[in-house]
Amino acid sequence: MVGRDGRNRGGRLLPLAALLLATACEPRAATPPADTVATVKLGAGSFSATVRRTAHGIPHVLADDFASLGYGYGYAFAQDNLCELADVLVTVNAQRSRYFGPDATYPAPLGGDLVNLKSDFFYQSIVDAGTVDALLAKPAPLGPSQDARELVRGYAAGFNRYLRDTGVNALPDPRCRGAAWVRPITEHDLYLRYYQLSLFASSSFFLDALVDAKPPALLPDGSLPLPLPVPASLDRNVFPHSESMGLGSNAFGLGGQATRNGKGMVLANPHFPWEGSERFYQAHLTVPGKLNVSGVSLVGVPAILIGHNETLAWSHTVSTAYRFTPFELKLVPGSPTTYLFDGQLRQMTTQTVTVQAREADGSLSSRQHTFYRSHLGPMLEYPAGLMTWNGLTGYAFADANASNLRVLDTFFAMDRATNVEELRQAQATWQGIPWVNTLAADAQGRSYYADMGVVPHVTNAHLARCVLSPIPLLILQQAGLPVLDGSRSDCAWGTDADAVEPGILGPSRMPHLTRDDYVTNSNDSYWLPNPAQPLTGFPRILGEEKSVRSLRTRLGLKMVQGRLAGTDGLEGQRFTLEQLQTVMLNNRTYSGELLRDAAVSLCRRTPFVLMADGTFEDLRPACPVLAQWDLKGNLDSRGELLWRVFILNAVAVTGGPYLLPFNPEDPVNTPRVLNTLHPQVAQALGTAVRTLRERSIALDATTGSVQGKRKNGVFIPIHGCSHSEGCFNQISNRLLPDNTYEPVLGSSFIMAVSFTDAGPVAKSVLTYSQSSNPASPWYADQTVMFSQKQWVDLRYTEADIASDPALTVTQLQE
Repeated sequence: MVGRDGRNRGGRLLPLAALLLATACEPRAATPPADTVATVKLGAGSFSATVRRTAHGIPHVLADDFASLGYGYGYAFAQDNLCELADVLVTVNAQRSRYFGPDATYPAPLGGDLVNLKSDFFYQSIVDAGTVDALLAKPAPLGPSQDARELVRGYAAGFNRYLRDTGVNALPDPRCRGAAWVRPITEHDLYLRYYQLSLFASSSFFLDALVDAKPPALLPDGSLPLPLPVPASLDRNVFPHSESMGLGSNAFGLGGQATRNGKGMVLANPHFPWEGSERFYQAHLTVPGKLNVSGVSLVGVPAILIGHNETLAWSHTVSTAYRFTPFELKLVPGSPTTYLFDGQLRQMTTQTVTVQAREADGSLSSRQHTFYRSHLGPMLEYPAGLMTWNGLTGYAFADANASNLRVLDTFFAMDRATNVEELRQAQATWQGIPWVNTLAADAQGRSYYADMGVVPHVTNAHLARCVLSPIPLLILQQAGLPVLDGSRSDCAWGTDADAVEPGILGPSRMPHLTRDDYVTNSNDSYWLPNPAQPLTGFPRILGEEKSVRSLRTRLGLKMVQGRLAGTDGLEGQRFTLEQLQTVMLNNRTYSGELLRDAAVSLCRRTPFVLMADGTFEDLRPACPVLAQWDLKGNLDSRGELLWRVFILNAVAVTGGPYLLPFNPEDPVNTPRVLNTLHPQVAQALGTAVRTLRERSIALDATTGSVQGKRKNGVFIPIHGCSHSEGCFNQISNRLLPDNTYEPVLGSSFIMAVSFTDAGPVAKSVLTYSQSSNPASPWYADQTVMFSQKQWVDLRYTEADIASDPALTVTQLQE
């Protein structure tokens, strides 16, 4: 017998031919053409979806309504990654201490580790405040649309259907099989997850600092502590941006003047974690006549975040805009919970939260924490950023995404846009993009860039008026972050008439650009998506103008410019899809192209270098290795690892490693020329030689012999190189005890899309593969493909899907 989910009694998915015979009497064929799908009348709470999986486990979910679409998607996702979502929901429901212990840690989505108890206090404060519930009660666009609500309702039901059919104790993933923390999910759980996603570049980054904030204790002499002394400089990495958050990305939007066929093309290359809650999941979602979109989502999200539909493709890169501002409060002497506002005294309020924690003997105990809040936001204790709660000042944290539950609807509206203008309108209507830029192109041959996100309404005039004291001035100068005067109402966030809510910049103030040739971004600010048309005159809180671009940004621009000029060694001018794929994975190391020859000359004339510790390092073995290096990070490249360590140290030398400084009139080609007379540059090369020797890595070791991912005991070599090297195919690693480099972040979902007269043609590779379950057949297959620079042919039309030899079909009804 075959059940309604397309399984036989042994639970095995049937191949297509057998399924077609078994379901011949069903009301809908297993792979119906999109234009002949009959409408199925469903009762309240009913769902009906078809999940068709093609090669590499990619689900193509077909349904007649959004609730059923979510149902099929939730079911498919649970089959592959149930443990990931279950774990995320433990986090957002403040239950990590209950199940895993209060002192244990878990990997933070943006790098580093978080202590379970602190995490639980943070998320419990959100739950107790009813923040998500209040936003759910608002009408659209401040609250979710009815379509989005139906999508979420179905997604939760589909996830639960799989869990119910399989049973917790029979889950195929050993990581959560039989776990007490795996349970049916609710729609509210999912909205907590979407709220968590909104906060990643703001409150979540400062989770420890928000939990650590408490009134200052008296010093032994009975006084209260003073503010920290103001240093000469401050590391901007203590505040969130693409590097400090551990996230990044590259993207091209190519217009008709940049492509061979005159239609749009898009390259998507997000740099996201390879493990954990921010993995991508690949899917194709169709409701005939309403939605037909293919791409990837993050864990638990039932909309496509990066992908394409019939006439539009898009991707995202992490924005430089700040999504928050601290406010410096003037405290009443002797009363650190009382502050001045417009000359009046105000008292902070408190919120005490309680979570359950598992003790060593397995029993549960209650743990409590008290948060302090001003009317401007919760208090912050962040010594790394010079913001401490002392006897004179305190810092309140205001998060522009604190009222943003619009993220799902924003992406869902983008999924249904048909061109770049409709995409712009979708973003302007919902204003729910939390922390990324968007790059896109359409079938009409238009390319588009925008930083159309949620940003506090802080103008440059605002900065001149409200950033006055020493610590805020230093933070603004060094990191570009406004720390506003919290004692005056005229320093509160402003508003725009076209903003979806008060306090944020309206769409008309946000940088965006539509062109017929191209736009690019690699995590630098909005200033230079195309050097022919720089974007200027925007508020500083969005990012810097006329400032140094990263090597990765410069390489991305040069790759496009070289293709259009026909100087990159490829045939002709303008892009074909195959050339776009080649450019993506060429593994050029731009710092090597700029500086290698000078470094070799330095090496040859300085056989021994005096190191900072007073010892000498022999550079002679490094010279021939660097001279023969192919300036790439391919699997067989010899010398890239040596260069990787050298450049990481060279860029940190006092004053920088360049002789020719940055010129804002030539931002793509400056700075350049290695300063070989700088003694620290030679020492950087000595450090590289010493480091590889201490790690027992040969100076001429190939990249693929040392850099790779182990999956089920098999070492899969991975090409690519680091951000510091200026490598487009960026791979960030952790050093393992065996002195191999394991990718933890970087190129994740790579997609190249070209529009043609016959519709979109797309190629992709999900570098870490579709499933996080080690027992899944889709756990390592695409990782091997990525290693070999192979791509998946994305099947978009009904004919393409039906013709896949690997096709299996699951019918779901409830």
